Amino acid sequence: MTQPLILLAAGGTGGHLFPAEALGVVLQQRGLRIRLVTDSRAIRYSGLFAEGGFDVLPSETIRGNSPLSLLRATALLSIGTLKGLALMQRLKPAAVVGFGGYPTLPPLAAAYLSRVPSVIHDSNAVLGRANRLLASRVNAIATSLPGVFDRDPGLAAKATLTGTPLRPAVLAAANVPYAVPDVGDTLRLLVVGGSQGARIMADIVPDAIERLEPALWRRLKLVQQVRDEDLARVRAVYDRLKIDVELAPFFTDLPQRLAASHLVVSRSGAGTVAELGALGRPSILVPLPGSIDQDQFANAGVLMQAGGAIRIPQAEFKPDRLASEISALAAEPARLGAMAAGAKTVGRLDAAERLADLVMKVAGL
Repeated sequence: MTQPLILLAAGGTGGHLFPAEALGVVLQQRGLRIRLVTDSRAIRYSGLFAEGGFDVLPSETIRGNSPLSLLRATALLSIGTLKGLALMQRLKPAAVVGFGGYPTLPPLAAAYLSRVPSVIHDSNAVLGRANRLLASRVNAIATSLPGVFDRDPGLAAKATLTGTPLRPAVLAAANVPYAVPDVGDTLRLLVVGGSQGARIMADIVPDAIERLEPALWRRLKLVQQVRDEDLARVRAVYDRLKIDVELAPFFTDLPQRLAASHLVVSRSGAGTVAELGALGRPSILVPLPGSIDQDQFANAGVLMQAGGAIRIPQAEFKPDRLASEISALAAEPARLGAMAAGAKTVGRLDAAERLADLVMKVAGL
């Protein structure tokens, strides 16, 4: 007898694909078949769904109010939905699970029209725009952070707090306990910015480090994500200060580097916040400004309220402010330990299992 199939709908970025992959691993362990429905970016993807384990549907992100762009987006999403209907007929999935982003609209709309049970998962503290469009049409909503529906009791009735499903590398790193540094010992500082944040880290962090007391320079072991175009100018500052530093545009072993850190300076994307909570690592978070939903500001607020992070709006993210925060934390190691414990209260290591339970319940399995 053929095992039931669960379709996982996610856009082709790590923030959507990593949770989908983590859920897929658990569903496979439970004897279910899985398949990914995504956009054209997944052609570059080589993880769990490689070897033809995915289908690509046309989609488009709705940007701005230009009539031409709205018409194009509507047309592509409509074509994607029609092709999604054919996909539902051919594959006959037991359920469809969406992980946010406009590429999930066609498969989830097709599931709704085909009366296939569906679930959406949102990793942010604020429901994303695509998920808001789908929320009333799905059977269940899984959230990663508390308080998402505090002002919407209608949707709260179908919501379950599961957390963000985490990759095996993150779960392994979460087993590393936080080691509170002694005063005068090495202070391991990790600075990451992501695709939309590395530039400001290159602009602010070196100047902030230069403002620290020279005694702290000698304690620092710094790892910083820096774009190729910024590498030379950033390295010049650290070389002059004789800082022990490792610079790179991208770190393939980021979970292990998070685990080795005493303090993290970062944006506050959903994946980052989930991993900081899972590992229990203190952080200084600089939310990406300009978002309509202000999701990163809300994400950072969850860790801040738990005592695990300091949130600095980008307008206030200046070298003097950052230097002051780093100096204060370096001088009070017990505070770093308390922040680590606070962050840990937000983490949910069993998120993939909890989400798998919800999906199987909705699918009637």
